[in-house]
Amino acid sequence: MRTVSGPTGRVVIVGAGLGGLACAIRLAAAGRDVTVLEREDHPGGRAGRLSLGGYEFDTGPTVLTMPDLLVDLVGSVGEELADWLTLTKLDPAYRAHFPDGSTLDVITDTVRMADEVSRACGPREADGYLRFVDYTRKLWYIERDDFIGRNLDTPRDLLTGNLLRLAAMGGFRRLQTKVNQFFHDERTRRIFSFQAMYAGLAPHDARALYAVISYLDAVAGVYFPLGGVHAVPRALAGVAEKHGVTIRYGTPVAGVVTRGGRARGVTVHSGEFIPADVVVLNPDLPIAYRDLLPEGTAPRLRYSPSCVVLHVGSTQAYEQIAHHNIHFGTAWKRTFDEVIRDGRLMSDPSLLVTNPSRSDPSIAPAGRHSYYVLAPAPNLATSSIDWRGGVADTYRVNLIDTLEQRGYTGFGDGIDVSHLVTPADWADAGMAAGTPFAAAHSFRQTGPFRPGNLHPGLDNVVFVGSGTQPGVGVPMVIISGRLAAQRITGARV
Repeated sequence: MRTVSGPTGRVVIVGAGLGGLACAIRLAAAGRDVTVLEREDHPGGRAGRLSLGGYEFDTGPTVLTMPDLLVDLVGSVGEELADWLTLTKLDPAYRAHFPDGSTLDVITDTVRMADEVSRACGPREADGYLRFVDYTRKLWYIERDDFIGRNLDTPRDLLTGNLLRLAAMGGFRRLQTKVNQFFHDERTRRIFSFQAMYAGLAPHDARALYAVISYLDAVAGVYFPLGGVHAVPRALAGVAEKHGVTIRYGTPVAGVVTRGGRARGVTVHSGEFIPADVVVLNPDLPIAYRDLLPEGTAPRLRYSPSCVVLHVGSTQAYEQIAHHNIHFGTAWKRTFDEVIRDGRLMSDPSLLVTNPSRSDPSIAPAGRHSYYVLAPAPNLATSSIDWRGGVADTYRVNLIDTLEQRGYTGFGDGIDVSHLVTPADWADAGMAAGTPFAAAHSFRQTGPFRPGNLHPGLDNVVFVGSGTQPGVGVPMVIISGRLAAQRITGARV
């Protein structure tokens, strides 16, 4: 494994996102002097917080899986996660709503879930579900240590016995094809393949190895932190500061200062120079190259689709929904092609609707409810949609109409406060191509083919976050913090 050369005692991390904070805690555990510089007045990065009219909204991820990664992270400095964060396992993890009016709860207890699948789709489908669970569990254990949880410098690093096992399990076949081997009902086929969108790909284009996302979601479990997902970076920032990490909020970085092929430190917008032996960059990797690094060019990347998010504070409550809800449109393959290939909005969108006040009433005024509505959308690199024109207002109306057609009666009339986020807003927040999902996980952008976390020309600049290895999603970003720290310490921390 390549590591940072030279001294590593004094580390500056740019950005207090989940990856930056995870790296900071690992480095504190290894005895490094760590300073985190954050442009906002709070931690979180993409896992931010919007306060609006007495409501509190998560601005980024709303789905939290694999809390054991957080347990291990704070345990590296001798802390107990329960002392910092209150987690509830959601039951169901999701409720799926289908165009024919049927529903299916995604339950992470496999015995109960098999009964639920049998109720909705018949016993043959329940048997397929149990076989799929066994398959994805094996995939996860094969991929976890060899392909996700370690630094990969070249394709040769993939040459382990587990690569042969992965191939033998059909891991390099198409995801939808593999899922269809287990399921025959169109509803279950969708439930266990839609997660490919998290990796920036359509199910019929993604590799079957990404079925592990379905495992983390639908089998290992989905959790909700009291206070919302933003409570996670809040907790990590508290752990970091307790163990000697200095976090400076309201401190935007102007650039990395280099000399002789090495970073010497960073300058902040006030003009102050902060010296460092190592600089870790948590901003979106292409944006870090563009705005902070004076040398080299960013890798050319294919980006994931983006999304539109509608935050709503409402007087309306809906008894037929769960915490997380997937509302599938009638169309399937066509809508993915529209967003990913054609750069158009989905004509018959599938939507994620999260109702977090159902699990934590404190994030909304008494008697009110909060909703997070996510619709996939093309990124700015593949689309000419003018979000700064009238498109955003029109699409907001369309989203509300779609929700009302899918059972959210009176949704528009119940709106107390609302805020719409479009790909243009994601771009303004520093996300390349206007997508919060970073580079797509195509085969050529996965593992050692994904941009590495050690700068190719500046041997003491390290990247962390979803734009580098291992990739997108809260679990992967937490792992990226450990991998970045290993580049600096030369050992597992």
